[in-house]
Amino acid sequence: MITPELLKQHNITPDEYQLILQLIGRQPNLVELGIFSVMWSEHCSYKSSRKFLKGFPTKGPRVLQGPGENAGIVDIGDGLAVVFKMESHNHPSFIEPYQGAATGVGGILRDVFTMGARPIANLNSLRFGSVDHPKTPYLVSGVVSGIAGYGNCMGIPTVGGDVVFDPSYNGNILVNAMTVGLVEQSKIFKGYASGVGNPVFYVGAKTGRDGIHGATMASDVFDDKAEQKRPTVQVGDPFTEKKLLEACLELMQTDCIVGIQDMGAAGLTSSSFEMASRAGSGIEMNLDLIPTREEKMTPYEMMLSESQERMLLVAKKGREEEVKKIFVKWDLDASPVGVVTDSGRVVGWFKGEKVFDLPILPITDKAPVYDRPRKRSQDLEALQKISLKDIPVPQNLEECFLKILGHPNNASKKWVYRQYDHQVMTNTLVLPGSDAAVLRVKGTQKGLAVTSNCNSRYCYLDPRTGGHIAVAESGRNLVCSGAKPLALTDCLNFGNPERPEIMDQFVECIEGISEACRSFDIPVISGNVSFYNETNGVSIYPTPMIGMVGLLEDVSVALDQFYKNAGDIIVLLGETKEELGASEYLNLIHGKIQGFPPKLCLQTEQKLWNLLLSLIESRLLKSAHDISEGGLSLTLAESCFGGGKFGVSVKLEESIRKDLLLFSESQSRVVVSLSPSALDEVKKRAQSGGVSFMVLGEVVPDQFVITSSKGDVWIKKSRNELEKIWSEGFEKGIFGM
Repeated sequence: MITPELLKQHNITPDEYQLILQLIGRQPNLVELGIFSVMWSEHCSYKSSRKFLKGFPTKGPRVLQGPGENAGIVDIGDGLAVVFKMESHNHPSFIEPYQGAATGVGGILRDVFTMGARPIANLNSLRFGSVDHPKTPYLVSGVVSGIAGYGNCMGIPTVGGDVVFDPSYNGNILVNAMTVGLVEQSKIFKGYASGVGNPVFYVGAKTGRDGIHGATMASDVFDDKAEQKRPTVQVGDPFTEKKLLEACLELMQTDCIVGIQDMGAAGLTSSSFEMASRAGSGIEMNLDLIPTREEKMTPYEMMLSESQERMLLVAKKGREEEVKKIFVKWDLDASPVGVVTDSGRVVGWFKGEKVFDLPILPITDKAPVYDRPRKRSQDLEALQKISLKDIPVPQNLEECFLKILGHPNNASKKWVYRQYDHQVMTNTLVLPGSDAAVLRVKGTQKGLAVTSNCNSRYCYLDPRTGGHIAVAESGRNLVCSGAKPLALTDCLNFGNPERPEIMDQFVECIEGISEACRSFDIPVISGNVSFYNETNGVSIYPTPMIGMVGLLEDVSVALDQFYKNAGDIIVLLGETKEELGASEYLNLIHGKIQGFPPKLCLQTEQKLWNLLLSLIESRLLKSAHDISEGGLSLTLAESCFGGGKFGVSVKLEESIRKDLLLFSESQSRVVVSLSPSALDEVKKRAQSGGVSFMVLGEVVPDQFVITSSKGDVWIKKSRNELEKIWSEGFEKGIFGM
């Protein structure tokens, strides 16, 4: 009997159940109910977001594959393409941080290599609760260890990302993983179950009971009993995944494969239904042939298990032995478990009985699409209001600067990324710690720059502006490295969409991202939505993470953010405005999370990008570093910590309040360094390009000094002392070390 309690356990509403009855014309059995449960979950069906995701620009002259496949693909010339995607593993990582983070990395790697690409880089964007929350050290240690343990064993460098701490994540951390791969355009594979009579192969690791209803769990809010959901967290084995990667890529060098897909969220269910749906075909499976690692597994468990390191592939009829031979060589299962049909249905047999028989389109294409109620938060207008008159100028600006510099949000993340192998494969030219990592494309002169970030405080205080800035800052990071942005992937992390104020945040952020993408001509080629990130009714800040990839036609021009020579001139490109809203300074020094985020003019931002790309291509700059959280003072300091013993001597014109000059987070600004001989040409190009230009000072040995044009000393410290504060801040703040 399908009882109300059983429906509740499967996260299926009474209305959704009535729709199921209409679509299949009968009552589903338990296996079929489980299939509907996972396929119609928020995590798999995007039922609350699909309507709005259609507004993203997804096409462009370089786009070879947009949303709808396992990952997006962009042409980079010379017959090559870059494949990339970002996904979340938030709930599993809060429940079991090591395995949650590890399997998040494993899943996104499979999404990329199932397209035929060899992964060349991983990134991750992490959000944890308050630095003084008792659970934060445990979660940080577990997540970072899980990412390192999986990525390092796979031999894939982890080259970038970001880490932020905020009380809004106390009950629901974010672990967003991104993978970038390279593929020959003639060797791209997709998830299609085509060709009636072709065999359907299960390949990879055996199926266990881990991860059952993982997709459903990821589509629900948490309460105080969240840790009881630990059995829904998958368990990863990177060594098996490494063998699976090599076996799949070896098989892809033959012409045996018709289509292939990762068994990710919803496992065998999603891979079989989605592959058949794309091809307009059907699949008939014999579950007796599924390789299992536990005794007496039921059809329900086999179809819903999210055991890791597994793929479903369709091979050409008559080539079965070639497929088996390659997977046997790599000590992996390769079992022909079914056949492609033209029925438009997926049918499963077990011990001679038909255990499910469902039409494909109602499950993949007829999931309910909700236009949920939206309402602007009543608190937002009051939060946005702030007067500079109410924010006193601190007497000791140096003290404020040191507090910001040493906070874990702004301090060195070396504790994190030193646990990752970021130079394996010998492609990494610009290492973690700069605005963007840069990777060479071997066999060519090209390079790829990669980055990921988002300021959730901006998105909380004005979601549309926050969406604009998330795109603009990611693009600015790439441009500072010398790369032209190609395309982006996203990971849209929000609270419960059934709450109107959360749905309003989501839609406003989406529209802000869309507007920025259209202005910059950057398509969205892949992504992920993660709703229900809240515990006991307390939501995370809206966090639409942006992962972006850019192309350098000549990788030898690539820049990092660090000063190179004493005597070089330091220049500010862009204008500092009277803005303190949503800033790190306002939060850490004045204890306020309010105000309006800094304004962003999309046209001004584009002018800055055009200028920077021109200057870098002409080799006129020594370094470039965008100004973001912490403002100008933090940007100047971060550029000192690149290995050389360089500091700065800077004099600031007091055109606006001195704390604004130091800590404003005004957008479309970059600090560059250049030789004195290049100054006139850089100034000329800035003026002709419509970009504000100001000489700040010069690179000097050992000292860090910022004074006013009137001669007042605002900050004066030895460079070594600053680096000590910055380099130790993360461990001291999180672990008390």
